[in-house]
Amino acid sequence: MPRFPALLAALLAALASACSSGDPTAAPPDSAAALAVVVDAHADRQRPISPYIYGANQRVDGASGITVRRLGGNRLTGYNWENNFSNAGADWNHSSDRYMAWATGVPAADERLPAAVLTKHHADARAEGAASVVTLQLAGYVAADDAGAVGPGQAAPSARWLPVEPRKGPPFASAPDLADGRVYLDEMVHFLTQRFGPASSPEGVRWYSLDNEPGLWAHTHSRIHPDKVGAAELVQRSVAAAQAVKAVDPSAEITGPALYGFNAFLSLQDAPDWNAVRGAAPWFIDYYLDGMRRAEAEAGRRLLDVLDVHWYPEAAGDRRITEAGAVSPADAAARLQAPRALWDPTYTDKTWIGQWHKAFLPLLPRLRQSIEARYPGTKLAVTEYNYGGWNHISGALAQADVLGAFGRTGVYLAAYWRLSDQSDAYIGAAFNLYRNYDGRGGRFPDVSIEAVP
Repeated sequence: MPRFPALLAALLAALASACSSGDPTAAPPDSAAALAVVVDAHADRQRPISPYIYGANQRVDGASGITVRRLGGNRLTGYNWENNFSNAGADWNHSSDRYMAWATGVPAADERLPAAVLTKHHADARAEGAASVVTLQLAGYVAADDAGAVGPGQAAPSARWLPVEPRKGPPFASAPDLADGRVYLDEMVHFLTQRFGPASSPEGVRWYSLDNEPGLWAHTHSRIHPDKVGAAELVQRSVAAAQAVKAVDPSAEITGPALYGFNAFLSLQDAPDWNAVRGAAPWFIDYYLDGMRRAEAEAGRRLLDVLDVHWYPEAAGDRRITEAGAVSPADAAARLQAPRALWDPTYTDKTWIGQWHKAFLPLLPRLRQSIEARYPGTKLAVTEYNYGGWNHISGALAQADVLGAFGRTGVYLAAYWRLSDQSDAYIGAAFNLYRNYDGRGGRFPDVSIEAVP
């Protein structure tokens, strides 16, 4: 895998051309300095590059060859697959409504068909040749209606919510019982396997995610899970949901716990039981892997296939690089350096993480270290990330650098998260460097080799 901070300088002109529809005030220099790159095709060939690192959660303007589509985010924690209602949580008045059906393009006549959001998402992903990630609901309750804002006095349990349980068990009906007062995860998986086949089939749903950002449930979804989630509680909920999925589709891969960022990696956002249960674990990641490994030993089957985290860098120039409008020279300079915190042991990360928790950086090798020590064989995913600059050449360069870091460190699965309704054609151009660099389907190789300037 090329060392991208150096190699990308030589690709600047190509990116500028690909991004010509972007902001003209952000145009790069007229020329790039000459750069000699030495490639040794016989060195460092031990690791294949996963095809699944080129994923996205939403559309990416102008991007070709997206390989994974994830249906995740805050809306999915309270999503009810039986009727397609979901809840926005703190993002929008704790509203329960039909937003997910609208957002995924479900026809109005089909909005209440079982799993219509999931089947539309997955069918669209397969139509473009992408694999699919579907999110499971672990927080305890899902939306019972589409009646709008849920007040504090209507927090679960109340008539505004239905309990969601991991396991109903066979036999499953062809359609869910809307009058039984419960929503079941294994029944949802059965419905999807009946429609598309198991994960091992060409059209099946490949991955199921153990909810979304549980360390923030008490804030984002205070009407569903008002108390901070406990470390032991999250492992228990994860095990139960994973067992339910594997009982229906043993070939499916389970990803989790979809932690939002570093404080969740460290202590599950100061989980109330963290100090009591952590033992010798230096961070929650290790505790979680230990718990899932022990659960495998008890269940007789692997219940966590992929360790899944989210990463929005804290790096800042004049402002945090993920903010809209963060395109000053200082912002761009910080953005171009920020990907090094993923992989470069010589880099000093100039954030509070680098200041107070530098032992956990660079991040990707440190996560791999935890996997090898606590649950060998687990794969690694980054299913949400964004480095800002979606309307600026520095964003394209950082995105290309991040994809390079994913490839060279053996990340298995990754999905970009869009932070703005503005065009992100610069991000699309970075994807195209790997997936369609010549406009005719030319793609980056699938084996890591050594390349040095």
